[in-house]
Amino acid sequence: MEAEPVNLNEFEELARKILLKMNYDFFSAGAEDRYTLSENIKAFQRILFRPRILIDVSKIDMSTSLLGFKMAAPIMVAPTGLLKLANHEAEVAVARAAAACNAIMVLSSSSNYTIEEVASSCDAVRFFQLFIYKQRDVCITLVKRAESNGFKAIVLTVDTPRLGRREVDIKNKFVIPKFANLEGLLSANVKSKGGSDLEAFASATIDDSASWKDIEWLRSITKLPILLKGILTAEDARKAVEARVAGIIVSNHGARQLDYAPASISALEEVVRAVSGAVPIILDGGIRRGTDVFKALALGANAVMVFVHLDIFE
Repeated sequence: MEAEPVNLNEFEELARKILLKMNYDFFSAGAEDRYTLSENIKAFQRILFRPRILIDVSKIDMSTSLLGFKMAAPIMVAPTGLLKLANHEAEVAVARAAAACNAIMVLSSSSNYTIEEVASSCDAVRFFQLFIYKQRDVCITLVKRAESNGFKAIVLTVDTPRLGRREVDIKNKFVIPKFANLEGLLSANVKSKGGSDLEAFASATIDDSASWKDIEWLRSITKLPILLKGILTAEDARKAVEARVAGIIVSNHGARQLDYAPASISALEEVVRAVSGAVPIILDGGIRRGTDVFKALALGANAVMVFVHLDIFE
């Protein structure tokens, strides 16, 4: 019998063997040449430790808090869409696992289970991820549903005015399953002319004219704290603080948006210096081991987010 996987790299290889090729390709895809996808991992590998010895480590407490919410460790679950492509329980299974680990889960607006279904699946702290849609009433409806179902914050993705060119999805002519949260709000019956239906859907629905003034608009429709996901520069970090956001997520969207953007970990120090402790900073992208978490914390992150694309499957 083949040995059980013991790290995320081995889980990824197992997922590659089990999942349908189109589904695996969707989860593992990076934009264009996949340079940033590779760099997300290589940048962590270039960071080395200066280990100190004879320090008492017999009692370790990794617990922390974010926005007043306690976590067992500084590790959160990143918003990950379309998880039914990997497992029929999808976001519900992830929510239960996060609850069992006392970790904060960020639910993707592109989930296959609804806000209500995930909220009722277990008792845990959850944030809700949002895009700025062309139809602002869709944003309002989703935010109000998140509020009424006990979600504690809004994570606004700000790096997706257009969907990144994921060429493997174009080759596979990727077909999108239903977006449970968007049923009755937006039609998913959008077909690409020979490419990815997901790219066509994003182009038809996500507002590519969104700007900093929309942060103020979002603050006007909710009392929940707002975190911005997709910050990679000091300039944007300072603008985010000026916009009175509650937190910043240093992220290149898992290298799925703009190829040749820096690895998230490479941008972290710049953002940390610009923010100077004004708001908490979370990092995602390239996290594969506990040593990666430690590196991010050592460089100033308050917590990290990990993706679950390749960590659950049937």
